[in-house]
Amino acid sequence: MKLITKLLEKKLPRLREAENQADPMIIIKLFGGSSFTWYLTEYDPDTKMAFGYVDLGDHDNAALGYFSIAELESLRFPPFGLGVERDLWFDPKPLSQIIYKNDDILNELEERVASANKVADHNDISR
Repeated sequence: MKLITKLLEKKLPRLREAENQADPMIIIKLFGGSSFTWYLTEYDPDTKMAFGYVDLGDHDNAALGYFSIAELESLRFPPFGLGVERDLWFDPKPLSQIIYKNDDILNELEERVASANKVADHNDISR
């Protein structure tokens, strides 16, 4: 399975384009093994590097970070050698709806959203 199609490439922001968003959108969900999940928010088709939320089965240690799509495409999980797949029925959603156990990341997101709302409120008042 092609993990990132040309159509999906167009929907994903390039690396670092969404880094200042308070609650970036998860566009693609990939999964493999018994409980590994990668949620993509940004992607660079030239380097095949992505950024997003990675949960390797231990929700307390899930984290935001960079990962290689080329490496994911080469992974095979025992016992049957199945590879990483794309969730074909995943609907894009804000990152805050995906993170449910990692309090540090969720708190950081909530602070960014609150800060963005304060800026928006200030801009509305000053107009």
